[in-house]
Amino acid sequence: MIPLRIDELPPLGDLDTRGDVITGVQVDSRRIGPGDLFVAVGRGIDYLDEARANGAAATLVPEHPFEAFAALGSLVRDRSSAKIVGITGSTGKTSTKDILAALCAPAARIVAAEASYNNEIGVPLTLCRLEPDTEVCILELAMRGFGQIADLCRIARPHIGVIVNVGPVHLELVASLEGVMRAKSELVAALPAGGTAIVPAEFPVERDDIDVVRLHEPEVRREDGRTIVDGVTFNFTAQHQAANAVAALAALDALGLPRPVRVDVEFSRWRGEELPLPGGGLLINDAYNANPVSMRAALVHLAAVAGARRRVAILGDMAELGSGGPGYHEELGREVARHGVEALLAVGELARGYLEGAAGVPLRRWAPDAQAAAAEATDLVEPGDCVLVKASRAVGLERVADALAAVSA
Repeated sequence: MIPLRIDELPPLGDLDTRGDVITGVQVDSRRIGPGDLFVAVGRGIDYLDEARANGAAATLVPEHPFEAFAALGSLVRDRSSAKIVGITGSTGKTSTKDILAALCAPAARIVAAEASYNNEIGVPLTLCRLEPDTEVCILELAMRGFGQIADLCRIARPHIGVIVNVGPVHLELVASLEGVMRAKSELVAALPAGGTAIVPAEFPVERDDIDVVRLHEPEVRREDGRTIVDGVTFNFTAQHQAANAVAALAALDALGLPRPVRVDVEFSRWRGEELPLPGGGLLINDAYNANPVSMRAALVHLAAVAGARRRVAILGDMAELGSGGPGYHEELGREVARHGVEALLAVGELARGYLEGAAGVPLRRWAPDAQAAAAEATDLVEPGDCVLVKASRAVGLERVADALAAVSA
C-alpha cells in the first residue's frame, strides 16, 4: 500500500496507535502484518488484541464504518497514478475482472479486487492495496440500488467504466430493467472527460466528452479444450465466458496494453469450478450467485459439457427479483426441461417454481435449505452424472457442492 502517516488520518473513530505509518488495511485479524491498520467491523471488535499481537501499527473501531473506509480508500487513491478500471454488470462482472487481470498481468503492475470485493468495504480495501508503482487497478462495483455505484465511484474515480450487461437483478430495489440500466449508468456518469465507457451495443450513452466502445458478438472457436476469442486463446470452455472476455479485451485495449496470444485465467471461487465426480462424472460448482440471465447461461454450459452423461441440476432461490420472482423461477424451470435435465433438485421456497415449470423433467425433488439439499444430493446423484449447482449467495449451495466433492475424495 502507498504509505499513510497516521497523523494524516481524519477522525474516524476509536484509533489506537502503535506506530507512525500504516502500510496496509485489513478487516481480518488473521491477515494482519507489521504496519497494517486493523479496522474492526462487526465482530471484529473481538479481535483487537489478536490484531495487535500480529503487529498492527494501529487499530480502528470506526464510528461510521462505510465513511471510514471511504476516507481511507480516497486517501490512497489520491496518491496513485494508476489507471482505474471500474467493472459492473448484471452478470459476469467478477469473471470479467478475473479475465482482465490475467490479460493485464504480463504487461503491467496491477491490483485487482479479490473475489467479489465490490461494495462499500471491498472497493476501499482494494484501493488500499495500491502501491507507488501500481499501473492498473481493476475494481468490481456492486449495484444493489440507486446511488451505490455513484458512491463507489466518488471514492474510486475510474478512468474506464465497463458495463458487461444489463439484466433482471435487484428488482426489489430498482423495480424494472429500466431501473437496472439507470443504476448502471451511474458508472458512465462518473467518468472524467476523456474517459472510456465500454457498454453493451444498445446501452444509451448521452455524453459526448468520453470515448464509447460498444461490445460486439465475439468471434469464438474452440480448440484442444480452450476457447479462442477475437484471436486470444483462453483456458475456459463456457460460452458465457466468451462475452466476458470481449468486455475484458475492450478494457485492455482502452488501457493501451498489448493483447497476449494465450491467457490462463484463475477465476474466483465457486464460479463455474469444474471438479471430477465418481464414474467419470463432473461437478460444475457455480454456487456463488444466480439470477435469471446467469442461470440460463449455466444451463447452456451444463448441456454443452454433459455429453452422454445424465444431466442433474441442483438449483436454489434467485433472490431480489421483487414481485416477479415466482414467475422468473417458473420460467427457469421450463429452461431446465428444455436443456435436457433429467434430475432436478430445487432448494428454497422460491425454487418451488422450478418444479412447476419443469414438468417434463423425469425426476424432481425439493429441499428447504442447503443443509437438507446436501443430504438429498448425495442420494440423488449417481456415478457418471454431470451436475450443476447454482443459487443466489444467500442460499449457500456451496455446502451441496462440498458434499458431492467429498464423495469423490
